[in-house]
Amino acid sequence: MAAGAPVHALRTRAAGAFCIALVLALAGCGFQLRGQVSLPFRTVYIEGNTSLIAELRRNIVAGTGTRVVNRAPGAEAVLEVRGETREKVIQSLDTAGRVREYQLRYRVAFRVGNDKGEEWLRPSEIQLTRDISFNDAQVLAKESEEALLYRDMQADMVHQIMRRLAAARLTPG
Repeated sequence: MAAGAPVHALRTRAAGAFCIALVLALAGCGFQLRGQVSLPFRTVYIEGNTSLIAELRRNIVAGTGTRVVNRAPGAEAVLEVRGETREKVIQSLDTAGRVREYQLRYRVAFRVGNDKGEEWLRPSEIQLTRDISFNDAQVLAKESEEALLYRDMQADMVHQIMRRLAAARLTPG
């Protein structure tokens, strides 16, 4: 058993050295866990009442130091969602002319300004797409998958809007 002790100690040191090298490599490449986002304004009013806007409000309240206010007058920034559309487009057909694949599209148009005519973000549009296969024999399962993909796209949309809000700069009107 005495001969096994040095091998065990060597493996422990090698594992420790590997962990240290991994931590240094991750730190060196700029990796960091998502933390609190810093928005350039202290208060924001978000117009509308959709599930996207509700999720955006939750993310701002939970992940930033910015307060979401209930009225536009007095808010440092006003986020206007000018359009939110979901489309389902046929991507491919089989030899019998039945749909084999769809493309789901989710598009949001928005701008961020204030009540003085200044803009934090000019009118912008983000479009996300996902491909989904289709089978006539699995209609209910494919409908569930489609709903799940749209929820995933909405969460991705919120994160992209949050990144744009963090990079916003006030431009005189």
